[in-house]
Amino acid sequence: MAQGDSPSPPPEPNVEALFSVDGYLRDHQNEIKRRYGCFKDLVQHINQHEGGLNKFTKGYEYYGVHRLQDNSIVVREWAPGAEGVYLKGDFNQFMVEERYSFKSLEFGRWELKIPPKEDGSCIIPHLCKLKLVMRTKAGPLEERICPWARYVTRPKEYPIFEQVFWDPPSNQKYKFKHPHPKRPLALTIYESHVGISSWEGKVATYKEFTNNVIPRIVDLGYNCIQMMAVMEHAYYACFGYQVTSFFAASSRYGVPEDLKELVDVAHSHGITVLLDVVHSHASKNVVDGLNQFDGTNSCYFHDGARGTHDLWDSRLFNYTSWEVLRFLLSNLRMWIEEFHFDGFRFDGVTSMIYHTHGMGHGFTGHYDEYFGLNTDTESFNYLTLANFMLHSFYPDFMITVSEDVSGMPTLGRPVEDGGGGFDYRLAMGLPDMWIKLLKTTQDEDWNLDNICHTLTNRRWSEPCIAYTESHDQALVGDKTLAFWLMDKEMYTHMSIISEPSLVIDRGMALHKMLRLITIGLGGEGYLTFIGNEFGHPEWLDFPRAGNRESYHYARRQWNLVDDPSLKYRFLNNFDRDMIHLEAKYQWLASRQDLINIKEKDIQKMKSIKSASWKQTKSTEDEKKETDTFYTVFQSYISLKHNADKVVVFDRSDNLVFIFNFHPNSSYTDYKIGVKTPGTYRIVLDSDAEEYGGHKRLDHNTVFKTHNEPWHDRPCHTFVYIPTRTAIVLAKCD
Repeated sequence: MAQGDSPSPPPEPNVEALFSVDGYLRDHQNEIKRRYGCFKDLVQHINQHEGGLNKFTKGYEYYGVHRLQDNSIVVREWAPGAEGVYLKGDFNQFMVEERYSFKSLEFGRWELKIPPKEDGSCIIPHLCKLKLVMRTKAGPLEERICPWARYVTRPKEYPIFEQVFWDPPSNQKYKFKHPHPKRPLALTIYESHVGISSWEGKVATYKEFTNNVIPRIVDLGYNCIQMMAVMEHAYYACFGYQVTSFFAASSRYGVPEDLKELVDVAHSHGITVLLDVVHSHASKNVVDGLNQFDGTNSCYFHDGARGTHDLWDSRLFNYTSWEVLRFLLSNLRMWIEEFHFDGFRFDGVTSMIYHTHGMGHGFTGHYDEYFGLNTDTESFNYLTLANFMLHSFYPDFMITVSEDVSGMPTLGRPVEDGGGGFDYRLAMGLPDMWIKLLKTTQDEDWNLDNICHTLTNRRWSEPCIAYTESHDQALVGDKTLAFWLMDKEMYTHMSIISEPSLVIDRGMALHKMLRLITIGLGGEGYLTFIGNEFGHPEWLDFPRAGNRESYHYARRQWNLVDDPSLKYRFLNNFDRDMIHLEAKYQWLASRQDLINIKEKDIQKMKSIKSASWKQTKSTEDEKKETDTFYTVFQSYISLKHNADKVVVFDRSDNLVFIFNFHPNSSYTDYKIGVKTPGTYRIVLDSDAEEYGGHKRLDHNTVFKTHNEPWHDRPCHTFVYIPTRTAIVLAKCD
């Protein structure tokens, strides 16, 4: 439930908190303060003129079609460019009649009130089909769908969606049984698409996902599901990124109550559920979309060139419009209040916050690229306002993630500091690095300095979600990581009785190692895409004209991982144990409190500025403080040996990660630095038999540390590390 109607931001941002962790931002403090001032003014105007942010962001309770307690109907729309508005549907044989014409209100609003029938029943029953009709300035009558429609369906006869009034009787409404889970210390995200979640060549349903996929996620140990392609989209193959009905849960997977059950069942297991929300653009569809809703080229969008995304062939929202802000913010509130989602992954943030939409822009990292004229202040402030609203009303569970490839500074910092307010940002450079390496470079030529730099090259005060691959890397035109590694031999050599294959052996070893080093070094959260945890082969391709409407690649082949005679289960076992190990030791959460650290504490650590986090020579007290800082907030890479192809790092007090990427050299009695003295045991071994490895390590071995410093660590130990193997040691005393 929302807490308070009218939260107000502080009068001034706490910019010193930004400058304490990044002194370069001080050169741009005027721009940061200017943006914050625009945001603050916007909140004040909403509180002053709209009765508070809570009321303003519940527009879905005002607009659209509503049945009142006396069974009368009230319909309200915002269509400033229309000359007249009508409602028609099953209830009147789809006739345009004056008695169902809307009354014009101020500010471009329209209203229609329909009394109940003589017997007291509602004239528009549950599942009644409806159409809005606009009389445009040009004269013709044009059919439209209500932008606030909760349920739209597509008849088989023609490919256009139509509104269906969703008003089930109380005994058919889903009643939630479980509360929102508390926000996890760190996210491990299972990125999912309901439609492809069956092994069959069809569009799967919410029910099937609930019954068949959620148990798999529970077993794997992921604490968060990210739902893609839920907001209704007319074209299935667009992967949900050309939204036509923003308030409607896609009917191709089932009815809204089924989606509510899905979220509630996830909550019963303590799993957070995020919605992939697309507020960066909208479909150009007119009859069943927002485009030209009132007969004009603007309404919800910018007019002219600013209102069209040339690359995506879609429309761009006008974030300066009062009603557009109400529409988008209310959209977020509806998905939480009605469906109990716990947060959002915002798609296309880079496109939103730059006038160039990031097209043709390499983003070198120079701060002038972020605080210059190319930044779209209106879009940035919409995102800031959305985060402020969400975290003010839902502080206990709300999580927001930004998809931004540009690296915009402050995007992941708290709003009160002058930031954008996101909890996480996606580390989008990591999958690109892995795919590029596999495409262009032999193992023996991998540069571990570059790999480790890419894995750790992030804004250390803005938590990141690390991943080796997401849906982007699985789409047709690319291949899954497993397919890049093993390709055609996956068709012939993934059986446990197949003759040995060097390609499969290498591919399975690296598939595990790349995931482990990514979750170990790459961020403060982790993500995988549905099915990729077990090395899903091939690519993802939705039915379309180019593939003769085939569903062959628009599915998840669970039969592969469930077959005990195939090797896919080994990769699944490793992914499961890796995620459960993180849940036990919580190394991803070791820096989550960093953004809340007090300025005086940061000043104590001010010598730590470099991206490599190398310790500076200082007094014993300062060294002690620095070590504490590392323990709580950061991993420490003690070794990157390009000739041996070995990487060693610790994360938190108790874990040491060791990787040998060498294609043919194993090392006995390999000396490694260890931060905390004590006794260690192997808690994860990519070469173990249950992961399809060669079981070359004895898990009964105890590793005791010696007090001689090594590689900037206060002590050391010796390990056997076979070729293409990764192990994790944990302190056990």
